[in-house]
Amino acid sequence: MNNTRIIGLIASLLIIGFLAWYFSNIVIYFIIAMVLTMIGQPIVRLLGHIHVGRLRIPHSLSCLLALLFIILIFASFFIIFVPLGSHQAALISRIDVDSVNQNMQNTLIRFDQILQNAGLLKEDQTIITLINNNIVDIVNIERVKGVFNNLLSFAGSFVVGIFSILFITFFMLKNSHLVLKTVLLIVPQHYHTETNNVFRNTNRLLSRYFIGISIEVMTMVILISVGLSIFNIPNAILIGFLGGCMNIIPYLGPLIGASVGVLLGVTNVLSTGGYDQIFLVIVTVLGTFLGANLIDNLILQPFIYSSSVKSHPLEIFVVLLMGGSIAGIIGMVLAIPTYTVIRVIAKEFMGRFRIVQKLTERI
Repeated sequence: MNNTRIIGLIASLLIIGFLAWYFSNIVIYFIIAMVLTMIGQPIVRLLGHIHVGRLRIPHSLSCLLALLFIILIFASFFIIFVPLGSHQAALISRIDVDSVNQNMQNTLIRFDQILQNAGLLKEDQTIITLINNNIVDIVNIERVKGVFNNLLSFAGSFVVGIFSILFITFFMLKNSHLVLKTVLLIVPQHYHTETNNVFRNTNRLLSRYFIGISIEVMTMVILISVGLSIFNIPNAILIGFLGGCMNIIPYLGPLIGASVGVLLGVTNVLSTGGYDQIFLVIVTVLGTFLGANLIDNLILQPFIYSSSVKSHPLEIFVVLLMGGSIAGIIGMVLAIPTYTVIRVIAKEFMGRFRIVQKLTERI
């Protein structure tokens, strides 16, 4: 590959990157649809093998049934966990702030002093007055109107997004090579072999990755939920679900999940007035998350990240930090799949560079 072709390739990638940023919402729809397609394709193939005599399920109907199955799975999660979330909100609403203040007065005073010394609170200000002032500010009428308008806007965008994702997913399931054929119409013909290799390797690696992540999340939800239920922690299933979902973010996800779990566990105790149990609940939740994550780190993650995306753990960690710096939590979730695609593309089109050879030698 001569220098002119390299410059042309880099310019093309920059243009594609700009278009992807400018139409980021559409790109996100396609990314989600591609993930759902990877999940739905085995179902479509399974339905395609079912026949009664000479009668077979039409391919379009198989795709529709696979899509409905995926919708049913997500709807089931919604039906199960929304009531649990409502119950948690009801528990939080029953917390007696005055009682908490009285029972934790000494702790709050020390906490106020720490925040004042750090410059986070004024000398005549306490954490309780700060919370009260923020609550008053939050519930003022103008702020409520703004939140309501934002919710309406989000609801409209959400409905459009869901419809777009389902629409794209159906046609991707119906024609599994639709994206590849579209890309080949744009890519010069002398790059078609490399482009086919990119799609084949990307599909292979990401399919393994998403299957591994699904197994990891389900396993962590079960381990955390069962562990907390054994110790009679209220809303153990909700804590387990949230903690398990956080494991989509490697390494840092368990810390976020454990923090959320401790917060929910403590609010449950505060709602019942069992202030003497706070320390025990914190230790129990942290111990359960620690035990579950030991299993995750020793068994699940080595399989997922070494066998699927073929990356060194240090690579994964750096990529996560970069994704988080660019787009926060969403960036961390998308970091590994994006990095995998970039590595596959680099191997096919820039394989002569030594750094690319080193980073892609295991693909």
